[in-house]
Amino acid sequence: MTTFGIDLGTTYSCISYCDESGHAKVVRNATGDETTPSVVYFEDAENIVVGRYAKDVAKLYPDSVVSLIKREMGTNWEREFHGRIHTPESVSAVILRKLAEYASEETGETVTDVVITVPAYFGVAEREATRRAGELAGLNVLNVIQEPIAAALHYEAALAATDQTILVFDLGGGTFDTTVIKVADGDVRAVCTDGDNRLGGADWDEKLTDFLMEDFLEENPDSSAAGDEEFVQEQLTAAEDIKKSLSTATSRRHAMRFGSDSCRVEVTRAELENLTSVLLDRAMDITARIVQTARDSGIDEFDSVLLVGGSSRMPAVAARLREQFGFNARLHEPEQAVAKGAARYAVLETVRSQLPVPGDGTSADASDEQVEAVANQLGMSAEMVRELAEKTVTSVVPRAFGVKVLIEDDSAPSTVGKRRMISHILEANRPLPAGPETHKYVTAEPDQTSVLIEIWEQAGSVASPEIAHNAKIGEGAITRLPKLPKGSPIDVTFNMSATGVLSVEAIELRTKKRLKFDLKIKGLSGQKLEAAKDTVSHYDISE
Repeated sequence: MTTFGIDLGTTYSCISYCDESGHAKVVRNATGDETTPSVVYFEDAENIVVGRYAKDVAKLYPDSVVSLIKREMGTNWEREFHGRIHTPESVSAVILRKLAEYASEETGETVTDVVITVPAYFGVAEREATRRAGELAGLNVLNVIQEPIAAALHYEAALAATDQTILVFDLGGGTFDTTVIKVADGDVRAVCTDGDNRLGGADWDEKLTDFLMEDFLEENPDSSAAGDEEFVQEQLTAAEDIKKSLSTATSRRHAMRFGSDSCRVEVTRAELENLTSVLLDRAMDITARIVQTARDSGIDEFDSVLLVGGSSRMPAVAARLREQFGFNARLHEPEQAVAKGAARYAVLETVRSQLPVPGDGTSADASDEQVEAVANQLGMSAEMVRELAEKTVTSVVPRAFGVKVLIEDDSAPSTVGKRRMISHILEANRPLPAGPETHKYVTAEPDQTSVLIEIWEQAGSVASPEIAHNAKIGEGAITRLPKLPKGSPIDVTFNMSATGVLSVEAIELRTKKRLKFDLKIKGLSGQKLEAAKDTVSHYDISE
């Protein structure tokens, strides 16, 4: 039984698996490419197109094509196509289904068990949406793993990396992460992570598209091209091609035509870098933060700086890292590293789930028969199975998590004498599993008969107690309490599992009444979930 790793990207996606020798292999799609555009064209009520053709026809049918859906994961985004409602999960499920079909055709096996990667800075809602997308696609999601962790796993395996500290700079099509990772004795441990879920190559494309449109309209001031969706989409597609070509060339010519109007423009690499300098500045600001966070953790130097994500190919990225930080950054399969690392992690998950692993982290208690059985199942050597069973991969809490509280503040304008703020219980960059972490609170009003516990997640670039810098992700309540005096004590405890599931427990200490739950993100459930599965499975999916 083969397990698979999937890099579900904002602009391009990729699926990989480990062969009998343990080497990760990327599956090629129908056109022979290793990556597939994460674009979906809802052609009609029965057929969906995923990939290159969907991207090409986006300019012809903009209302029927969805791209950059990863940026909507965990949100309430909805669209109707041919009488069916779609969410970020269902659109992503369609992409996952197509990737699974490619893998099935290549391996001759039904794709079932998968690991899907997510940006390191994805929060609980985005991760849960990714899991649901896999479920809608008919897949068994073994785990959701951070993209930099996956890249480091591949780097460690492919280059036989010795013990070292790695800074992963992951600039993809729609998201950016930077993560510090320690590799020691074959184990991979994230130290800290930071990022921006709305910064990626697509933003470079948009800046360049605006530049092209401005040039065209400057030469043709009476043209109505700016209001034509097909023409604008055509320039957006051209902008991506120009951006990619300028990674190796120093200039590129581009011709534009709309009706009888035309324009020729030459774009240089220097112009592109100038147009998009504000975007690279944002990435460098985040990198500076992570370098400082690492320094606060006792890490002053990095043995390797690894460039991941297709957008990291732009020469300005490595140049700026060298200029600002003195880093000698290296590219190592930037488009495939994440998927290959996810495939390796998928095998690791399968091995560790089927072999007894005692508390010291080794597989010594597994019998030769058990190891051989797992090896035969995965088509690998027994020696490799034992090696994988002894490996550990540790991630970190991606953001700060806490509860909303009411504090005494005479300057507060909205509530007399009180101010609403977020008290963070789990801080960002704690190793997973994290907790239990307990904070003590008290009731805010006299005669309360219930206590509402609102769960909030850091939404800004840095942890802040301000409501505006956080996002509510769930709630629960302790009810049917006797009238409590003001200041009655309440303990709130957070735990986050190794897979990123947040558990909450609250205890009213006078009555000992408790509230305990694993945080469930609002979204598809019950009948809606089954209906969405039926919808996704209903379509014929072509490329």
